[in-house]
Amino acid sequence: MASKTIRCPSCGAEAEGNFCRQCGAGLAPRNCPSCQAQVPPGARFCTKCGTPTAGGKAASAPGDKKAWAIAAVAASLALVAILALVVRGNSGSPSAAGPVDAGGSAAPFADAAGGGGTPPDLSTMTPRERFDRLYNRIMRASESGDQQTVTTFTPMALMAYQQLDTVDADARFHLATLKLHGGDVASAVAIADTILQQNPGHLFGYILQGTAARWNKDDKALKKAYAAFLAHYDAEIKKARPEYADHQRMMDDFHQAALAGK
Repeated sequence: MASKTIRCPSCGAEAEGNFCRQCGAGLAPRNCPSCQAQVPPGARFCTKCGTPTAGGKAASAPGDKKAWAIAAVAASLALVAILALVVRGNSGSPSAAGPVDAGGSAAPFADAAGGGGTPPDLSTMTPRERFDRLYNRIMRASESGDQQTVTTFTPMALMAYQQLDTVDADARFHLATLKLHGGDVASAVAIADTILQQNPGHLFGYILQGTAARWNKDDKALKKAYAAFLAHYDAEIKKARPEYADHQRMMDDFHQAALAGK
């Protein structure tokens, strides 16, 4: 029985089987090994829960690894092209001051000096730099009520997340925040669980749980998140994790709310 011909989601060529003959992109659908959500071909991490997706059976064969790598590079280059167009369209605009909760960082698409200036060469950025700049821009837009920018940039940020080589608690937290801003509370809770699985006691996990509980108006879950946050707070602060310093305002706000609500 002949294989069904489909259009490659990466290069657009007609293809059949498990891999595109033109670009090598994977064609077979995959599910996240953790939450079972559908994962786009070439994605290294699930955009629903943040779990790495490259450890499955299909990724163990040499041919599969080669095709996966080609697809990942192609997706990364596509993201750079999209971002280049965005930068070109925004290069004349003044940059906003620091991000929502970090304070002091340059605008996502500003030059190194923080001004409008010459747009950065996105092809030289690491995947993490691209993801962080998009995240910061979305957060600023959300704070100022610019929903159009949030809607425009969020898919790009999710695509940038898929291209990360590794993810830490900070990247997962950013992904969860994007999910919350999109109204996907269940995914944010799932990501909080993965943060706590990878880093037991990490305060970001409880902050996400508490934020989701507020969103759902679940007072019981909110009090539970507050209690867990306070129980681990002193020990975690002593670890001086860099992501805590980057989100100091948010940490302080949640700490005050937890003390008031315990």
